[in-house]
Amino acid sequence: MAAAQGGSVVSSSGKVDFLKLQNGSDIRGVAVAGVEDEPVNLTEPVTEAIAAAFAAWLLNKKEADGLRRLRISVGHDSRISAHKLQNAVTHGITAAGHDILQFGLASTPAMFNSTLTEDEKNHLPVDGGIMITASHLPYNRNGLKFFTSDGGLNKADIKDILERASKIFEESAHDNQKEREDASRGVVTNVDYMSIYASDLVQAVRKSAGGKEEPLDGLHIVVDAGNGAGGFFVDKVLKPLGAVTTGSQFLEPDGLFPNHIPNPEDKTAMKAITQAVLDNKADLGIIFDTDVDRSAAVDSSGRELNRNRLIALMAAIVLEEHPGTTVVTDSVTSDGLTVFIENKLGGKHHRFKRGYKNVIDEAIRLNSIGEESHLAMETSGHGALKENHWLDDGAYLMVKLLNKLAAARTLGSSIGSKVLTDLVDSLEEAAVTVEIRLKIDQNHADLKGGSFRDYGEAVLRHLENAIAKDSDLHKAPKNYEGLWFLLDAQFVLCTILPCR
Repeated sequence: MAAAQGGSVVSSSGKVDFLKLQNGSDIRGVAVAGVEDEPVNLTEPVTEAIAAAFAAWLLNKKEADGLRRLRISVGHDSRISAHKLQNAVTHGITAAGHDILQFGLASTPAMFNSTLTEDEKNHLPVDGGIMITASHLPYNRNGLKFFTSDGGLNKADIKDILERASKIFEESAHDNQKEREDASRGVVTNVDYMSIYASDLVQAVRKSAGGKEEPLDGLHIVVDAGNGAGGFFVDKVLKPLGAVTTGSQFLEPDGLFPNHIPNPEDKTAMKAITQAVLDNKADLGIIFDTDVDRSAAVDSSGRELNRNRLIALMAAIVLEEHPGTTVVTDSVTSDGLTVFIENKLGGKHHRFKRGYKNVIDEAIRLNSIGEESHLAMETSGHGALKENHWLDDGAYLMVKLLNKLAAARTLGSSIGSKVLTDLVDSLEEAAVTVEIRLKIDQNHADLKGGSFRDYGEAVLRHLENAIAKDSDLHKAPKNYEGLWFLLDAQFVLCTILPCR
């Protein structure tokens, strides 16, 4: 570890609409210039203000007085704007008098774990964590995710932070106050937290295999990190467990994502990992998104284990451990998945509205009213387990698969990934699934100067009228999505129900 002093006050000018940076329970914006009609709005001064606002929000949440010194971790994915935003976050936090642990290249799940890890030598746990990422969005975008030991923040929390940031930003534009004295500024410490996080994953697999040091010995597993932050999984997780990893690809961080979009839902990405499995005659392929909170897999035959199929696989594993439990998913999952979970596995399938935080919060709510739920998962690859503090962790999902493989190896089995695909063989799947995303031009005459919400709700009223006039069309009794619309850059989610 290395320690250094850091910090500068926020320097800003001009008017910024901070609330436009909110994207549900995350913050996202344009951080790099060069794309037509996409002006930069996530600048360094804006990011400093947001970081300072998070510290103020955190003090308030912990009911601490303003004199308390917080420890906050910051990490980032491979985006080209990552370092400048990390520096901005560091300046915003340290100038407010709090300490920063810089993790450098990290995964989103690791940032949450840093609020839980007990490690006094490395100044852990932290009071809060900040991840700099925009998931699989284009190279010019970036964003922020926030964590406490209670998990990720919700929409109301993000709005609160952005409102605080707006005030800090405006005040800084008229504040000629000098920077804090060195004694009152926060300290910056560099910590190799990804090694700590990965070691915990390794121990989880070894424990599942009865303490065997290399339970994946002889298994060939390839990883596609999409040039994001997931490359660590090869050297820090798979190799220590004894797996062969030749053929793994795109492990080097590159924020321009030159090979494919790092997205387990993307056809090109899935084709890339499938081809790697087949070319290397591997037992299993694993693919992560940019910040490793989503993942998918491919079996030895090239069969994709993503979307409904990955949920089915995780449900099969979880229901072996917790018979009868409720599996919460987004509502665009297939009827075949419902039949599989309820009739084949003996569990309960509970559909809810799309959005990984919505699904996770619903599972938490069910447990609070006495309905046991151990898995919350979206078709996008976000999956959270009760045993893992309800964190959507793509690496942890893959560890659950590795546990099954390791257990089979311990019993002397040499069937490779067949132990996984056998679990979902009876899943009935739709012949065709199509998702259409429509980009709405805000200058189009149909908008008539109104908001995206107004336009979306008008479209939905039209759909409801069309359904009412056609006897072959029926609205599902519990419908959270129906037809899913992503309206332009604001990602307004509209359904057959009123637009959210």
